[in-house]
Amino acid sequence: MYYIYFIEKSLKAASEIANSSFGKVSGSTKPEDNNQVLTEVDLAVGKLLIDRVQKEYPSHNIIDEEAGIIDKKSEFTWVIDPIDGTSNFVQGVPTYGIMIGLLKDDKPYAGGIALPYFSEIYTAFKGKRAFCNRKKIKVSDEKNLLNTLVAYGIDSHQENPELTRKECEILADIILHIRNLRTSNSAFDMAMVAKGKYAAYLNKKHRLWDNVALQIIIEEAGGLFTDFYGKPVNYHKPLTRVTDNFTICAAPPQIHKQLQDIIRKYT
Repeated sequence: MYYIYFIEKSLKAASEIANSSFGKVSGSTKPEDNNQVLTEVDLAVGKLLIDRVQKEYPSHNIIDEEAGIIDKKSEFTWVIDPIDGTSNFVQGVPTYGIMIGLLKDDKPYAGGIALPYFSEIYTAFKGKRAFCNRKKIKVSDEKNLLNTLVAYGIDSHQENPELTRKECEILADIILHIRNLRTSNSAFDMAMVAKGKYAAYLNKKHRLWDNVALQIIIEEAGGLFTDFYGKPVNYHKPLTRVTDNFTICAAPPQIHKQLQDIIRKYT
């Protein structure tokens, strides 16, 4: 459980940096992906979290969205997303987060999500449940998809517009089977699923650092975490997977099945 205290303390320190700069920074679009934005805060938060991991766990590997890979040939790999929802952050929209997860033997082992604006920190450790500000949380008990709020993160594919149009067909069908759609396309949506406020979160365009912390939190809160098509997510050799795309469908088991019934019509 010591990992949880380390994650919690680190996310609190990172949240202070984010809060002090919120609404005061500008960002630049990454040349390789127009959907991705980078700010000086991403770099500052990333440095703080990397420094803390290196001080506390000097033999562990690290993957940071901005800084890259630190390979120590370890069975443990920390995966860091300094600001998830940077576009929101830059615009002064409070639905953004900070994520740090730990893989052990290529499987999610511990993780945390901070929502700095809301003073919330979500944590989980394998087999020890999930928490928000140290209070136990669980996914929704709702069994009927039609009664739920569902979050769906979607980015444009300007290099292939037809991909976006096809994805919108699936999204439209999902919307017709739920109460309402929500989308901040950030860690905020993921946290709301773990907390039981939203019933599900789906995204077809994630990276490793978007997934690891979220997966252990969702699973320890009682939810299912698979790829978009219902298959297990594979993080084998994570240091070689930083450019891979990871899709996601996270929900309580009964809602997950109903979503997969919709998605299968399009595969």
